[in-house]
Amino acid sequence: MAFTYLALGDSYTIGEQVLLTESFPYQAVQQLRKKNIDVAAPEIIAKTGWTSWELLHAVQAWKFQPSYSFVSLLMGVNNQYRGAGLEQFDNDFPQLVTTAIELAGNHAAQVFVFSIPDWGVTPFAASRDGEVIHEEINIYNARVTKYAEAKGCNYIDITFSQRRDGNKPAFLASDGLHPSGKEYAKWATTLAEKIRAFTG
Repeated sequence: MAFTYLALGDSYTIGEQVLLTESFPYQAVQQLRKKNIDVAAPEIIAKTGWTSWELLHAVQAWKFQPSYSFVSLLMGVNNQYRGAGLEQFDNDFPQLVTTAIELAGNHAAQVFVFSIPDWGVTPFAASRDGEVIHEEINIYNARVTKYAEAKGCNYIDITFSQRRDGNKPAFLASDGLHPSGKEYAKWATTLAEKIRAFTG
C-alpha cells in the first residue's frame, strides 16, 4: 500500500510559475520513488495569494481522506505581504497545525512545517525595503517555529538557504519573485530525507 502525502499552503506549495512536477511536493515524491519508496501523487490544497485564514477556510470545507501518511504546511507569507497583523496569524496558524496533525493520523512527527521564504531578497522587491521585509519574515518564522515545535511537528528551515539564492536567476521563476524548480529541489530533498525516516 502506497504512502500518502498531503501538502497545505499557498503559491510556494503549488509551484507558481513552474510546472506542477517542479513543485516541491512533486519533487519530494519523485525523489522518494527513486529510493523505491511507494508514495502516491501528492494531494495539494493551496492557492496563490492565500493567507492563513483563507487556507483555514478551505481546509474546513475540504473533503479529505481519513488520514495521510505525511502532511506538510507552508503558510504565512501573504499575511506578511498584506500587512494582516500577527493577531490573525496567531489565531489561524495553531489551528492549521492542529488540523495537519489530525490529518496525519495524530502523528505530529509526520507533519512537516516549513519556514516562510523571504521574498524581500528577490528582484520583485527591488523597490521595497528589504530590511523591513527581512525583519517581519523573521517575526513570522519565530511564531511558525514555536507553534510547530510546541505540537511536536518536524520543522524545516528553508529561509536561510532561500535568502542566499533568492536573487540568483537560476533559483527564480520568470516573475522574479517565486522560486524556480531548482530552488524547490532543495526543499524537496530536505523533505524527502525527513520522510524516509518514517518509511523503513
